[in-house]
Amino acid sequence: MKKSWLAALVLVAGAAHAQDAPSSLRVILVGDSTMATKSGYGDALCARFKPEVSCLNVAKGGRSTKSFRAEGLWGQVLTLLRDRLAGQADVVLMQFGHNDQPGKPGRSTDLQTEFPVNLAGYIADVAPTGARLVMLTPLTRRSFNAQGRLENNLRPWADATIRVSAEHQVPLLDLNAISHAAVQAMGETEADTLAMAPKPIDAPAQAASAPERAGAANPVFDRTHLGAKGAQVFSAMVAEQLVVVMPELKRWMR
Repeated sequence: MKKSWLAALVLVAGAAHAQDAPSSLRVILVGDSTMATKSGYGDALCARFKPEVSCLNVAKGGRSTKSFRAEGLWGQVLTLLRDRLAGQADVVLMQFGHNDQPGKPGRSTDLQTEFPVNLAGYIADVAPTGARLVMLTPLTRRSFNAQGRLENNLRPWADATIRVSAEHQVPLLDLNAISHAAVQAMGETEADTLAMAPKPIDAPAQAASAPERAGAANPVFDRTHLGAKGAQVFSAMVAEQLVVVMPELKRWMR
């Protein structure tokens, strides 16, 4: 009698779990050109999910935490989240920082005040939709100094992202740290093969740090944007770490 009761309890618990488990998944990528189609790793990351997963890459070149919202792009994402289908789980992957840096009119944000407040605003917007948000720190640039050390002028924005995610208990993937370590290990020559176009013989060292225009990146050599090889390298890093910070996504990955 006792065994029958326990068996029934297990069946009921299993059925309840099955009802709670989502029947489909939609992933939405939000960010700048280092994630966007043709210039970033976003499309390659989408390809790492199983075919039944709907993966939408809405990242746009030149956007910051300020301009992505100001231009109405974030409003479009919220409309998608609010219209979620029954049984569907939504996951938003968000990466900003490159265009929040100084020197970009209409896009730059103050690191101490605006940038963290903007991130917190995105978190607050997502919460009532039932979607899960994962914050990513900005992908490293690939500029080496004369001593062969990889520069990392994006680290302050990465640290700010980490603080905001911790404060609001949002999952975080420290892509800045992971990608910086990987690029440092591969060295400048190999790192230059990750660009959108081959390196010219006389490529200037400052090619990586020129201000990015608010639009699609041009297919020229620089040390910020990614070609097909770079997209594969960094999307693999993100996919590997994504199932660490959100294990429930593992069954949806190829």
